[in-house]
Amino acid sequence: MCDELFIAVRLALPGSFSEICIPSTLCRNNFKPMHVLSVPTWMVHITSVVEWIAAIWFIWLFATVTGYTAWRALAFGMLPSLVSAMCACTWHFFDNAESLSWLVTMQAAMTVLGNLTACLAAWWIWRQSALSKDSA
Repeated sequence: MCDELFIAVRLALPGSFSEICIPSTLCRNNFKPMHVLSVPTWMVHITSVVEWIAAIWFIWLFATVTGYTAWRALAFGMLPSLVSAMCACTWHFFDNAESLSWLVTMQAAMTVLGNLTACLAAWWIWRQSALSKDSA
């Protein structure tokens, strides 16, 4: 534990957490270190966003190549979830700033909306599939 003249900084290292004390005089404007996200955690955040973009793109390509255009609804339905993920990454990138706390609310809203739109898209795909079987 550090005394009043020092600020404790937790370092997330693979397999362990270490705590070091840095002099508080080195911290201008009462700087508080970022809510520590380890490198592996950042990797998960960033690759999840990239993976989601790739999934949307591949679903869109699938719809185009196969002619099953109902699948485009799923690509559109996944967009609110992508926005949700970007909100989380943005908030963490800016050190969980209080002035950006609205991003947490936006993330929650986009998660609910994304779940709803993905569900509706799945229903739409099912419905179009059932209609095409009936007409054949």
